[in-house]
Amino acid sequence: MKKRSGGGLVFSTEQGRMCPECRHPVDECVCSQEQAPAGDGVVRVSRETKGRKGKGVTLITGIPMAGSDLKAYAKTLKAKCGTGGTVKDGVVEIQGDQRDILIPLLKEKGWTVKKAGG
Repeated sequence: MKKRSGGGLVFSTEQGRMCPECRHPVDECVCSQEQAPAGDGVVRVSRETKGRKGKGVTLITGIPMAGSDLKAYAKTLKAKCGTGGTVKDGVVEIQGDQRDILIPLLKEKGWTVKKAGG
């Protein structure tokens, strides 16, 4: 029989459910909180058509936000552009070539913004 190396308290009558990784109550869990991606501090705005059947999208990488904050900010950017888009792996994708609209909006937040690509 194999011994469990990471065993521990799963439920406590005092605190309820416990996180198996950080051993804190689930409400106070510190291991599942998403961290902002560590980058060079530059937000890059580029345009890409690869893998989209010729349809162009604007990619925004390096935004120092994570999780629900990034999704909420992406929603405001999509509304300003009047188009759709998504957030995938910390990269905001906005449909169409919206670089000229997005760069001033990102600079308003105080970030260093660069136009990347062609």
